[in-house]
Amino acid sequence: MIRTTFASTLVLSLMACSGPEETPDPAPTPSPTESPATSDLAGWTHGGMVTAGDPRAVEAGLKVLRDGGHAVDAAIAVHAVLGLVEPQSSGIGGGAFMMVYDRESDKLTVFDGREKAPKAANQDWFRTEDGEIMDFLTAWQSGYSVGVPGQVKLYETAHEAYGKADWSGLFDDAISLAADGFEVSPRLNQSLSSDRLRAIIQLDDRPETAEYFYPGGDPVPVGFVRTNPDYATTLTSIAENGADAFYTGPIAESIVAAVNEGPMGAPMTLEDLADYEIVVRDALCGDAFSYKICSAPPPSSGGITQPSILGIYERMIKDMPAEYGNAKIQAFVDAQRLVYADRDHYVADADFVTVPVEDLLNPDYLDVRATQAFAPDGKATAGDPGEVLRGEPIIDMWGHDGTEHAPGTTHISIIDTYGNAVSMTATVEASFGSSRWASGFLLNNELTDFSRDPMTNGKLVANAPASEKHPRSSMSPTLVFDEAGDLFMVTGSPGGNSIIAYVSKTLVGVLDWGLTAEEAVGFPNIIARGDRIGVETSRGDGAAIAETLTELGYDVAERSGENSGLNIIVVREDGLEGAADPRREGVALSVELATEE
Repeated sequence: MIRTTFASTLVLSLMACSGPEETPDPAPTPSPTESPATSDLAGWTHGGMVTAGDPRAVEAGLKVLRDGGHAVDAAIAVHAVLGLVEPQSSGIGGGAFMMVYDRESDKLTVFDGREKAPKAANQDWFRTEDGEIMDFLTAWQSGYSVGVPGQVKLYETAHEAYGKADWSGLFDDAISLAADGFEVSPRLNQSLSSDRLRAIIQLDDRPETAEYFYPGGDPVPVGFVRTNPDYATTLTSIAENGADAFYTGPIAESIVAAVNEGPMGAPMTLEDLADYEIVVRDALCGDAFSYKICSAPPPSSGGITQPSILGIYERMIKDMPAEYGNAKIQAFVDAQRLVYADRDHYVADADFVTVPVEDLLNPDYLDVRATQAFAPDGKATAGDPGEVLRGEPIIDMWGHDGTEHAPGTTHISIIDTYGNAVSMTATVEASFGSSRWASGFLLNNELTDFSRDPMTNGKLVANAPASEKHPRSSMSPTLVFDEAGDLFMVTGSPGGNSIIAYVSKTLVGVLDWGLTAEEAVGFPNIIARGDRIGVETSRGDGAAIAETLTELGYDVAERSGENSGLNIIVVREDGLEGAADPRREGVALSVELATEE
């Protein structure tokens, strides 16, 4: 396939309304490490790669790959560091979805480490004593927002299934950085310095977090060497004693105490933590452009939305010229609007409610849904796959849900030297989670991903809170396979409900527009959830795209400072092509295979 670069195609398509062309700032160029690794799995010649949101975390993962570890081992090492150096995004007080491709067994597995509601939760979990539904800001900083963390149990469950490296050594880099100190990055300082965020969250209102993040009353400055001995102690205990050290004993007691603490503490118990289990699920896959696109099933949205957006988009452009152009941008917007509307209505924890997964991914439904694009100024509404496929409407089984999802999340993409892959999206939900601190880490506010108002027009919303239920997630860890069934792409992003748009942008960019990994990541973000289209006008030709969509009649919100944190790897014939999102601080670095002489 001859790939046309972003710069040449975009200027052709938008030259009528574009000023001087701008090229996206490049993501860090992937480079080999100094120490090549060897592989014992015949046929894989591409080496390995790690891309994540911080260079120190990436280096921890590279060490694991150099020593012959599996991608799962590297993911654990990477994330243990991320939880320390970017606590605004994720950590062991949160949860994740990890998708693993094991090349030797040709098996695809999803480890669902999504946080879970305590046993005491019910559909009125966010209702105050006077019967009112909590507003988001109140719920966010309350104990009611905290779900039982799944991250550490996910580490252990995935490692037991696929790990090659010694468990205890996977935490060495994070323990050393916590004990000896790490330099505060510009992004962490910027988050802590935001007057708007600081006015909302309670980090500087709680003694432990105030001392840690605001020593002397000011945000820790860039370059400040921040130690976290409590986090080092916590990880040392996990390294020596496994996940039980987190879910029982002193660490668990500190979690429960933090959740129960006022103001607005909530009834999480030690039993809630001790009983937490990972759910191992099958990936959901769909076909588009001769590729198989796979992501995580409910309560994640990725397994439904990513194949659906690409499938509907492919159907919409079937009679268009092959070249990239305005019509393709419009098709991408329309496909997003259709799929977001379906997602918002139907997707929730399928262990608790009926999610019509097979219907939503059915090619016959996608055929019809592709003909239902909303008018640019029209209202986005859910489709009815039951009516389309069987003449049996199902749309009224649930009330409409407009849950918001905040962007405190990170993503890791890894291919190891055996050709195995991990796509893991991890989160504490909003920035710095709930602001509640336990044993050196922050606790999530994941339960605000439920619909706080459980009813609409007398109907229960699918994503209403319930005892031991997982809240719906926008996280979309995604793997792509080519026609031969070989691994082609690893992708994913943080970004709240915009994750779906960010990830699908990389898929459309690489699979149809012919972009490189860096070009796909750097392309302006276009988010089409609902009736307003967000366009990142501060990058590349985003301003021209926004102008074109406005002229077509869409309600366009021009945005800057998009919160994506895409980390992607594409398997090319001559090696691995990776990119980390230039909007954050990540890198993509590779490990080359040693050549036998």
